[in-house]
Amino acid sequence: MRRRQFITLLGGAAAAWPLAARAQQQALPVVALLRTLAEDDSAREVAAFRKGLSETGYVEGQTVAVEYHWLAQYDRVPTLLSDLVRRRVNVIATDSDVSSTAAKAATATIPIVFGAGQDPVKLGLVASLARPGGNATGVYFFSQQLAAKRLGFLHDLVPKAVRVAVLVNPTNPSAAATLREVQEAARMMGLQIEILNAATVDKIDAAFDTLARERPDALFVAPDAFFVSRSVQFVTLAARDKIPASYSQRTTAAAGGLMSYGQNSADTWRQIGVYTGSILKGAKPADLPVVQSARFALVINLQTAKLLGLTVSPSLLATADEVIE
Repeated sequence: MRRRQFITLLGGAAAAWPLAARAQQQALPVVALLRTLAEDDSAREVAAFRKGLSETGYVEGQTVAVEYHWLAQYDRVPTLLSDLVRRRVNVIATDSDVSSTAAKAATATIPIVFGAGQDPVKLGLVASLARPGGNATGVYFFSQQLAAKRLGFLHDLVPKAVRVAVLVNPTNPSAAATLREVQEAARMMGLQIEILNAATVDKIDAAFDTLARERPDALFVAPDAFFVSRSVQFVTLAARDKIPASYSQRTTAAAGGLMSYGQNSADTWRQIGVYTGSILKGAKPADLPVVQSARFALVINLQTAKLLGLTVSPSLLATADEVIE
């Protein structure tokens, strides 16, 4: 072989190496993860998702590519899903009723692994919990059914409470179901409920202005991804107005909220990761039963309780899964 031919062949091979590497990277299956919270609030859940993937043999960046989409506002969901469907990602993983039902409406073929607070059958995500029967499966974490128990914990913390304000996001499809649960529980506890609505930052401020005027004994914040994304705002306003408030996610209690009770979100995302990996390996969503979450967490911020002049009973402290001091 002539020297010039050898150099040409060698140069061609060298040029092909990065192309081959890019092709290999592009060949990785792509998972789109839709998280209805900001990135800064999602470290525990993302780590749990990666753990779930690893349990099925997948490592991000090596055997699977993960696209992260942070969606604190619901209005961005349809546009994003249209793009994901157009690009035919391998799996869509999501954590809210809104994004899960939007994903189901957007595609009947791309596998969806969801976290749902409402009954997935009633939401139209699956035919049944045991036999999903379509392109979606995931975790059901009973957020509406937990509302009554959380109201009870709030009443335990503020036993003299009579009037409780309930703040909901009217754009959340789960709001009506949550209100029904809270109203029924309040009736049984002898509590008076006052309903406030907020779907924007300004509306949250306005709701607290109303609370400052009307002075209810406590505040129950309905489960909602947008509300969780505004944890600092809620904590600041509740401290300003000295109102005991209950939240659905640990994120808000950790930021200084009085208490939270809800799903163990890290456990939910680990299971979403396990199912995502199983589907990448060839399992069909139709054959993977919906997991019914059995792990919930009561978190009490003892420092906030002291600032509000509340005494937390020993029995409630013993019940808590976590006490922040």
